[in-house]
Amino acid sequence: MVFKSLFSKKQKETLDKGLEKTKESFFTKLGKAVAGKSTVDDEVLDNLEEVLITSDVGVETTVKIINRIEARVARDKYLNAEELDRILKEEITALLSENNTDNFDGFEVPEGLKPYVILVVGVNGVGKTTTIGKLALRFKERGLSVILGAADTFRAAAVDQLKILGERVGVPVVSHGMNTDPASVAFDTVKQAVETKSDVVIIDTAGRLHTKVNLMNELSKIRRVIQKFIEEAPHDVLLILDGSTGQNAVIQAREFTKATEVTSIAVTKLDGTAKGGVVIGISDEFKIPVKYIGVGEKMEDLQVFDKTEFVDSLFKK
Repeated sequence: MVFKSLFSKKQKETLDKGLEKTKESFFTKLGKAVAGKSTVDDEVLDNLEEVLITSDVGVETTVKIINRIEARVARDKYLNAEELDRILKEEITALLSENNTDNFDGFEVPEGLKPYVILVVGVNGVGKTTTIGKLALRFKERGLSVILGAADTFRAAAVDQLKILGERVGVPVVSHGMNTDPASVAFDTVKQAVETKSDVVIIDTAGRLHTKVNLMNELSKIRRVIQKFIEEAPHDVLLILDGSTGQNAVIQAREFTKATEVTSIAVTKLDGTAKGGVVIGISDEFKIPVKYIGVGEKMEDLQVFDKTEFVDSLFKK
């Protein structure tokens, strides 16, 4: 199937700018890896391996990419070192294509699923609540009605922040305040969505990874109460990861995927960091679709992850 690019010129410019530091760091390292070389030999491949690992692509994913390039070198017999960035671009795009990361419109609700319930998970500080506000805006821009649930009741700041974002975006927020039962908030949010025939429900949750059993129990309870209204809900469990933390984001993803079912991922804060390569590693390791990426602080800077445009921006000279 051929996917049409969903990107406007403005979105592409935002993506290019957001990945600027990653791109500059990557090409500086890549330039050093092939300096003075006319062919892709073992030394170039060793250097390339180091470039990918230090660009936060991750060890296992790096090994896969190197193996692919080695196979091409063996097949084509002679590859000019100047062609390495083109070959690398092709292989990374191919890898992302194999890892459940298909281009799609992430701000539309699948037919027949109304209200569409998104449960948002992630540790504190990754941009979870801000991302929920951005998602609400993007859905609303499509003419969809949205309700937010402030079920991260262990932090007063999270509840207050979601209320402020709800007011700013112009969507209702269901909240019982701090230190209340998160499942009760989720119950009332979905109940209100069903009664008002809303299109989308986004529920914030507490990210307390240091107490994994409590997290599992809490999320299981939230699922149970939601399913009293909608049997197949939540339709999406969206894990928010901070891309600027590099391999720490991968560690968090490992922990969350052990604690609960995760069906999609958003990688935030890719602007201003040289660690954008972590998106490739996350996609490859978890085989969970990367749905969204954050490439700026503005509300519209949350983008649907388009693998082709992402790799194109990463390699743009």
